[in-house]
Amino acid sequence: MNITIFQTNTVWGQPDENVKNVQRLLSENAGSDLYVLPEMWATGFATEPHELAENDDSIALRWMQQTAVAHRCALSGSLLIHAADGAYRNRHYFVTPEATVFYDKHHLFTYGHEDVYITPGTAHVVATWQGRRFLLLTCYDLRFPLWSRYGRAGEYDAIIVSANWPESRQQAWRVLTRARAIENQCYLIGANRVGDDQFCHYRGESLVCDSKGDTLAEAVPNRQQALTTTLDFEKLDVVRTRFKVLEDRDF
Repeated sequence: MNITIFQTNTVWGQPDENVKNVQRLLSENAGSDLYVLPEMWATGFATEPHELAENDDSIALRWMQQTAVAHRCALSGSLLIHAADGAYRNRHYFVTPEATVFYDKHHLFTYGHEDVYITPGTAHVVATWQGRRFLLLTCYDLRFPLWSRYGRAGEYDAIIVSANWPESRQQAWRVLTRARAIENQCYLIGANRVGDDQFCHYRGESLVCDSKGDTLAEAVPNRQQALTTTLDFEKLDVVRTRFKVLEDRDF
């Protein structure tokens, strides 16, 4: 499966501009099976959502759905949503030509006051595409191994992390992405933004790593770019069959 991460420089509070940006990146990198975007990629990471949140019919979500159909691909990434029930959600969408599923971020970033206005999700979500299973996580979730534990969170072949992870905690990003892949014997796809907002500088270092924690592809720091690589799921199946770490996991 060919996947592309869009390591974008998000323009604060401008969904139209951010959609145009990712549309340009996609047109220059057509042909992948799956495209992965950072956290709140259409607005920037906002903990006070009242002026920036979009509804469930947002321009960004419509773009994801239309693009999935037009390119026969899947797209994954988080948006700031004012849901139909009145709650604000950090909603990680996984969109295919046939369906739209979503995961509401469970671990809200209390240090940055994300929990004040945004409602956490309570359920794990594993999305399926081309016969393979993807656990959806969002940024801060990466720090909590029990939440992503294979078999408890569900059975899956890869973890997708949609993130706005700041440079000040970059070493944690480097370590935790590899750790989640190793302990769950899966691929990990981590999409992080670059650039600046009013709070942080973002270095990016988006990546794909395998079940041993080896880096298959990594984006250039501090540069907007599209990062493309191939996931060999048959190879993963062989690894899991020969080295049965998951059978010895704790429940």
